[in-house]
Amino acid sequence: MKESIQKNLQIIRKASRKLIGLRDEQIAQILNELAGLTLKNQDTILEENAKDLARMDTANPKYDRLLLNAERLQGIADDLRKVATLPSPLGRSLEERSLPNGLQLKKVSVPLGVIGIIYESRPNVTFDVFALCFKSGNAAVLKGSRDAHFSNLIIVELIQKVLATHGLEDVVYLAPSEREALPHILEADDVINTIIPRGGQGLIRFVRDNSKVPVIETGAGIVHTYFDKSGDLEKGKRIIENAKARRVSVCNALDTLLIHQQRLHDLPALLKDMDSKHQCEIFADEEAFRVLENHYDQSLLKKAKPEDFGTEFLAMKMSVKMIPDLEAALDHIDQYSSKHSEAIIAEDADTIQHFLHHTDAAVVYANTSTAFTDGGQFGMGAEIGISTQKLHARGPMALNELTSYKWMVWSDGLIRAK
Repeated sequence: MKESIQKNLQIIRKASRKLIGLRDEQIAQILNELAGLTLKNQDTILEENAKDLARMDTANPKYDRLLLNAERLQGIADDLRKVATLPSPLGRSLEERSLPNGLQLKKVSVPLGVIGIIYESRPNVTFDVFALCFKSGNAAVLKGSRDAHFSNLIIVELIQKVLATHGLEDVVYLAPSEREALPHILEADDVINTIIPRGGQGLIRFVRDNSKVPVIETGAGIVHTYFDKSGDLEKGKRIIENAKARRVSVCNALDTLLIHQQRLHDLPALLKDMDSKHQCEIFADEEAFRVLENHYDQSLLKKAKPEDFGTEFLAMKMSVKMIPDLEAALDHIDQYSSKHSEAIIAEDADTIQHFLHHTDAAVVYANTSTAFTDGGQFGMGAEIGISTQKLHARGPMALNELTSYKWMVWSDGLIRAK
């Protein structure tokens, strides 16, 4: 396995240079061809996806992430076509200087080079990653999980079929799905320029701790919403329901609701229908449990344990905690947050501004569902992930975040005297 992976990595490293000379029109043509081929081969893709689904328990939170259907494939095709229309992030002049000694300097955006993506269970990521890497001039090394083995194989087969007609089939490499392949990817610092893990905390931690290649951390979302004493009840109810129940398996889904002690009596109204409509399991601290005890389905109401805070549930589960004031909410978030998305529901302007300025996260919201943490929702097209770190990129990562830059320097024979 090691020799095969190393051989393919050297091939993709060499092939990545072909991307430098591609015109925007060629890139758009290839992405549009892939969109058409995807829909044309919809039945085949779904047959392969069904093989993966058959091996997973439907109760597994990853099941929804793994699932492909006609509607999702149409959305994928639409996203491919949308990326094709986006402005190129390459060759942009970021800065220009003319120095007194005659030196002319220009900072220009360039591809990162070869990007490695390590991801779990989500075959749609294979499409998204390819489209964004290709549009930004990067070759892509894909390491999916065994859960999506058959899905990823057919998707990459279609991608390479389109690329082959343009002599570019080697700019995408799907590594073996076995776990044993991962260390060989993480050690390839002579080929891969950066690695982006997409998945749960365990995957991200493993990649971060074992990679020789620079890592951009993405994905894990331990998401809080704080309902302040000045919060509007109807806004709060809509926002909490949407943030939790819209789609529970995504990283921007709500995990912990913090509620000001003066509004604890409104908790049953805030969570109205979350039991009967969504069967959401609630892990409540002592104060919240006491208020909900006779106002929430008892089979779904549990007393919170310490581990219920700081957990990314990825399921129809949510923890609830009473908070004495804003500062206590900020302290709780600081202790448990994964720096992904955090929100406040409040009407007091000073409280909102304090929260927005003092909460350390990639995206902070006021009176808005955290479900909007998404490159598409931010008007960026498809995304490669949500960066939760501060170096290079933070928040939704799209085309511009997949570039670096280089300095171009001119003079008329200038030499350095000292």
